[in-house]
Formats: sequence, structure tokens, C-alpha cells
Amino acid sequence: MPKLAKPLTDIQIKSAKPRDKPYTLADGGGMYLEIMPIGSKIWRLSYRQPNGKNTRLTFGSYPEVSLLEAREKRMEAKKLKAAGVDPAQAKRIEKINKATANANTFESVAREWHANRLETWQTRTATNVLHRLEKDVFPLIGKHPISEIKAPVMLDVLRQIEKRGALDMAKRQGQVCSQIFRFAIASGKADIDPVPSLRGALKPISKGHHAAITPDEIPEFIRAFKKIEGRMFVPTKVMFRLMMLTFVRTSELTETPWSEIDLENESWIIDWHRMKMGKKKINPRKVNHHVFLPRQGWELLRELHAITGGNKYLFPNQRDHEKPATNFGILAALKRMGYSGKMTGHGFRSLAMGVIKERLGYRHEVVDRQLSHASGDAYGEAYDRALFLDERKVMMQQYADYLANVEHGNVILGRFGGNAA
Repeated sequence: MPKLAKPLTDIQIKSAKPRDKPYTLADGGGMYLEIMPIGSKIWRLSYRQPNGKNTRLTFGSYPEVSLLEAREKRMEAKKLKAAGVDPAQAKRIEKINKATANANTFESVAREWHANRLETWQTRTATNVLHRLEKDVFPLIGKHPISEIKAPVMLDVLRQIEKRGALDMAKRQGQVCSQIFRFAIASGKADIDPVPSLRGALKPISKGHHAAITPDEIPEFIRAFKKIEGRMFVPTKVMFRLMMLTFVRTSELTETPWSEIDLENESWIIDWHRMKMGKKKINPRKVNHHVFLPRQGWELLRELHAITGGNKYLFPNQRDHEKPATNFGILAALKRMGYSGKMTGHGFRSLAMGVIKERLGYRHEVVDRQLSHASGDAYGEAYDRALFLDERKVMMQQYADYLANVEHGNVILGRFGGNAA
């Protein structure tokens, strides 16, 4: 009958001194403390595998692993063995899983997701997405295994963004993180996306549109503009008035090259590459856009050509004429007029739509095509050329005349011209 080992005590362990060769102190049940010549004391468990081969587990060093903790580890190993599981194999699997989890941190998976999406984004979008993650998310959960990030942790991340008043940014970051979690699930690196469960836990965002004045506010708006117009540089004045006369987006105006302008034939066609839907990397809308400037618009462009016609762009950047200007001039003018927060560059599009539909009586689809909004159908180039072009040309002149009447105090109420809906 084998001799039973007497359980160790902390006093025995602390007083055990190193010798020239390793030696052991048994605690029973196959567990012992091995004292090395250098003074280290290591917990080990010796046991027999089902194939009859003897093996051993290492539980760690004393005193980092106490006597009580070592005995608990021994008990766990014996339970595994009793269940037919090799404790050494279970430990190897645990080690591999832990290493895998540490390798699949939120940041590493997020950067993999970002690289996978690059081909679908514009350069500016890709840069902004990564920048926001590096600023708002990575510092908080970047080093955590993505599989271990649950809803409460994700909620805390988004609330940190909320605390600085960036409610819309918190919502958008939640959407980005949700895409990253779904990518991790598809890649076998996570099991759940915790973001959808946060619905209702974040502060609500007041829904709204780009600030824009109404048609009834045009007379006062024009009076405010005329008060500062005489102190504006000609290019800025022309930019502002063209924003009122056209339906183009701010960037589509400020970045217009003279090569798109045909002063002799009075034609302005924006290349599809510059249009919002044309900039999409996947299924871009390859349709050039006809602007249809009214008579007043061509007068402004001829005035502008005498000043910037030798440059690449209608509105060259003051510091580098090889680059286009920004919309700063428009925003600065709106601020000087007292319309900061009440009107935006995009608001000119909303204003034009309101006037043309409510006051001039044009059908929505005609206005929509001048706004370059695509319908559910994929328009082809030939179809676009046949789509309300003559009607849109007349419409744009009537809109310009309406604004001129307002400016000169000849406001015409109700509808004139156009085609009623």
C-alpha cells in the first residue's frame, strides 16, 4: 500500500531552501512543489493518462500561486480526468483559445474590416472612418478580444462620445462598430453583435434637414445679401449668386473647371465623375448632369471669366490656384448676413425646390431631375438627355426671373408659367 503524503503547510514551503539539485515536497493526490537550485518553487501535478503514459501539469510558481490556489487547480484537474478529459490537453486548448482571442482584438479586426472595405470608399471616407475609430473607440476597447466585448461595454464606449454632445457621432460610431462585429462573426472571430441590443439606450437625436429659408423669407434674405454684396470680392459674389440660381451641390459649384463651361454656346455639363452618385466606387451613376443656367447666370460667368478665366477652376483657391476654392466664402457671407444656422449651402437646393414646386407649379419629377436625384431606375445617358431637358431649361429661366422680381420688389404671388402638378 503506497505511503500517503502528509499535506504541506505554508511554513514548510517558506522554509524550504534550494539545494544543488532539484527536489520535491509532496502535498498528496499527485501534486508536489519542486524547489529548483536557483530558488524558484514550482507547483506540479503528476498523473497517468488513459494510454498508461505518465505526464505532469504545471500550475505556476509559489508564492504567485498560493498553496490554496494550487489545491484548487489540482481539484479541477481531477474533475476533468474523472470526466474522461486529459487535463494537459485541456490546458493546451485553453492556451490556444486565449492566444487566438488576444490576436483577434477589436482593433485588429476593425483594421482588417477597414482594409476589406477600401475599394468601396472614397479616400476621404476611408480616412475619416479610421480616424474616428482611432480617436473614439480604439483607446477604450481596441486591445480587448472582440469576442469578449458585450453590450454594457459597447454602451459605455458610445456614451463617452455622447458626453461631449456628439449624439449623431455616437449613433454613426455605433453603426460602424456593428459592421465590424458582423465582419468578425462572418470571419469566425466573434459570435454576437452587441450593438443592436443598445437600441433605446442612447440619447435620441432630433431629426432635421439642412437649414434652409422658406420661399416667403426670400425678400428679406436678398435684402440682407445686397447690404454686404458691395464689399465682397467678385468671385465670392458670383459664387453666392450662382448658388441661388442653380440646383448644384456646393462642391459641384466650387470645384467646377472652366473646361466644363462653354460660354459661346451657353452650355454647362458636369462630368459624371464629379457628381455625388458618380463618385461611388461600386455601381457609380455614369450620367453627365445638365445644369441649364439662366440668362442671369451666363452674365455672371462672363463677368467671372474676365477675372479667373486663365485658371483651371472658376473659383481658384487663393493660396494655390491649381486647387479649387472651398465653400468658406458662402458660409462667411451667410454669417455676415445673420443667417448662420438658418441657411446652408445645401439649403439653396431646398429653397429652389420649394419655389419651383409651390410658386411656379412644376411637377416633382422635373425638379428632381434638375437636382440630379436618381430614381429607383438606372438612368442611361441617352435616357437622361431625353428626360425633361427642354422643360428644365425653361424652368430654370423662370426661377431666375422669379428671384429677380423679388429682388426688385415685384413679388409675384401664386404661380406663373410652368406645368401644374
